[in-house]
Order: sequence, then C-alpha cells, then structure tokens
Amino acid sequence: MKLNKLKLAFKQAIVYGLATVFPRVVSVLLVRLHTDKSVLENISDYGDLSIIFSYIILFNVLLSYGLETAFFRFFNSYKDKASVVNTSSISILLTSTIFLVLGLSYTDQISSFIGIRPDYLTLVIWILVLDSLVVIPFAYLRLKDKAIKYAMIKIFNVVINVLLNIFFLIYLKNNHTENLTLGIIYDDNFEINYIFISLLISSALTFLVMINFYFKIQYKIDFILLKKMLKYSMPILLAGLAYSVNESFDKILLDYLNVEKAQIGMYAACYKLALFITLFSTAFKLGIEPFIFSSAQNSSAEKIYALILEIFVIFGSFILLVVVVFIDVLKFLFIGDSAYWDALYIVPVILLANLFLGIYQNLSVWYKVTDKTKFGAYISMFGAFITLSVNIILIPIYGYLGSALATFFAYFIMAIISYYLGQRHYPIPYNITKITNYILFSSVFAFMSFYVFPGNYYFGGGILILFVLLIVKFEKKTIKFMNNEN
Repeated sequence: MKLNKLKLAFKQAIVYGLATVFPRVVSVLLVRLHTDKSVLENISDYGDLSIIFSYIILFNVLLSYGLETAFFRFFNSYKDKASVVNTSSISILLTSTIFLVLGLSYTDQISSFIGIRPDYLTLVIWILVLDSLVVIPFAYLRLKDKAIKYAMIKIFNVVINVLLNIFFLIYLKNNHTENLTLGIIYDDNFEINYIFISLLISSALTFLVMINFYFKIQYKIDFILLKKMLKYSMPILLAGLAYSVNESFDKILLDYLNVEKAQIGMYAACYKLALFITLFSTAFKLGIEPFIFSSAQNSSAEKIYALILEIFVIFGSFILLVVVVFIDVLKFLFIGDSAYWDALYIVPVILLANLFLGIYQNLSVWYKVTDKTKFGAYISMFGAFITLSVNIILIPIYGYLGSALATFFAYFIMAIISYYLGQRHYPIPYNITKITNYILFSSVFAFMSFYVFPGNYYFGGGILILFVLLIVKFEKKTIKFMNNEN
C-alpha cells in the first residue's frame, strides 16, 4: 500500500500544528496577562471578558455557516473548481456585509438583549466580520497544500495581537504620564476595550495580508452550486452551533443562572489549561481532513481511517497525562493570580472531555465522506441538549463543576453515538479494545497524579515513562506499517 499521501498528511498536521498550537499557546499566555491584578484588577472583569468571548465563538460559527467544509467537499468532487472558489467566497462576502450593516445599525438593541456594552459590541462586530472574510482564503491555502504560508499568517496574527496587548495593557498604562502622545491614547479603566482593539487590529492586518485572494476570483455566483453547497453545509452549521454551545455556552449559562462573575472568571481561566488537547485535535484535523476527503474512494480507506483514530488517541492520551502531571507548573505559567487556582480541580475533567471531543471529530469521517452530514447535526444537537440540560440541573448544586461535568457527559455520549451510527452506515474496523485501554490507562494515571499524588513528580515522571513504554510495546506493528513505503 502506498502511504506517501498519509505520511504527507501527518507532516502537514505538524505544520498546521505549528500554525494552530503555537499561536494558541501564545494566546493562552494572554490569560497570564489578563489574570494579573495589575491588568484586570477584579476577577469579575475576567468573567465579563470570558462571557464576551463565548459569544464570539458562537457568532464565528454562524458567519462561516459550514461553508469551509462544503468548500473542501465540492472542490474535490465538482468539475468546475473555479466556480466552487468564486461561489464560496462571494457567499461569505455577502453574508458578512449584511451582518456588519445590521449589527452596527442595531448595536444598542443587541447590547440590551445579550448584556454586552455597546462599545465592546461594536468592536466585536468588526472582529467577527474580518475573521469571517478570511475563512475561504485560509481554506484555499490548505487545499493547495500551502501549509507553510498558512502557518506564517496565523502566527503573524497572534503575534500582533499579543504585542498590542502588551503595548496597551502594560507599556501604555505605565508610561502615559511621561509621554504626551501616549497620554492622548490612554484612557483609564479601558482595559477590556484595549483587549478587543488589539484583536481588531490583528484581524484587520490578517485580512489585508489575504485580500489579494479577493482580487483573483471572478465575481460570479453559480446559484445551483450554491444551493447544493448550502444544503451540504447547513447540517454542519447546526453541528457547529451545537459545538459552540458545548464549548462555550457554559459561561453564558453560569451568568444567566446568577453565578458570581468572579467564579465564572476562575472557571474560564482554569478551563484554558485544558486547551492543550483541543489544540492538538485542531491541528490534527487541519492536517488530516483534506486527506480524508481525497482518500474516500481508496479501497483501503476504512483501514486508514481506523489507523488515524488510533494515532489520535495515543497522542491525545499522552498529552492529557502530561498536562495533569505538570499542572502545578502550568498554573504558574498561564494564570497570573493564585486566586484563580481554586478552580484547578476541574482541569482533569475538561481534559478528558476534550479528548472525547477529538475522538468524536475523528469518528465523524463516516458522515462526511458519505454526504450524510445531517447525522452530524443530529448528534451535535443532542450533545448540546445534554450540555444545556446537565448545566441547568448541576450548576445550582455544584456551580462551575456542574458545567465541567456537563461538558464531559456531552462529548462522551456524542462519541459513543457517532461510533454506533457509523458502524451501521459506513463500517470502519476500529480497534476498540486498544483505544479503550489507552483512554483508561491515561485517565487512571492522570486522576491518581492529580487527586492522590498531587505535586509528586517522582510518581508523575514514573507514570509518563510507563505510558511511553506501553506505547512502544504495543505499537511496534503500527510504527513498521508507517515506515513501509510499499
């Protein structure tokens, strides 16, 4: 079997990992800045910031409406590829413009409805529009295997954002009294505005870097094609909305159910430490997804898909274990105020939840390659229902721990449902015993490290070595298989 394409996909996953993980890790460093008392004096301010970012996640999904995945699907299957590029781009351009006009026209009404200050909301609307306009250009780079360019632009975006945060929140604040120009720019108690201004400028610069894409396309829409693409993408939109509910709506619900903003801020900050698995999942997906679609007609596709999930689970389980073992180091690196650390006990739960989210995303190959994306919407919507229901039941009893448990239950059940439906509609020979064992070993080791032997690096180091030895012992055939050129 020729494995060159699969190897290329994994190599691209590494590059996309750089493009996704590095910027996100640098962005997580912003948590260290934003949770510092000298920047946001009150934990409740970080709670406000977290709630606004939850809305940003929700509207990012709405403004891309599943068209990125539809773009990949139709570019690989449709004869007129230029028409796919043109139609996708113009569709996003039109919907983004409509959103911008309506958003700016009804800022006050939207503000009173969702509880976000109008000045914050205006900045957020512009950020959302600029980010939506680069969805198809970035997808096109991925499709053309321009992973390096993709990575460099993504890194450029986050570096600019971080530097502007440092400038506004530290340099400007400390030097505005000594410099007339800085004094004009500076505004007291304007920290949250500065955070969104930094994000707006970085988004605008990224759009300018990518704007040449819009000069190369032809401004013609194939409405028949658009109808097909929207039909394909609507279930993905629903799934994306459900995902955003699972991923971020807990902060909004905590606020709605009258949990103190300070508690929300603590929860949101510690939740960030669980992002390492999400970052890995995202990088893995970005590198592998184009390969999955291009390999759909391969006679060995099912075996390859099974191998891909095994590799994901092995690396994901190891990352979960590493984060838990070194949690005491990570909390100093990424959270600026020890007052936030009271919420650290939710980290293992969220890590495990995010591991099952990644498993679910890998299992979703069956409905993507068979054009049965409606099942993805059904599963994700059921997951959102679980999230909302469990949050509403558990938050009054356990506070933000209830939100963490709701996230775990939702992703675990979604993965189980997707597996059983997939085996009925598009059977893939997953090695369930092996996958289950890796998850169980890493989970038991992680929970022992965190709850039984906290801060004991002899125990932590020992279980990490043991886990690596288990991988080496049981994955000899996989390693040989990946090294086989024939």
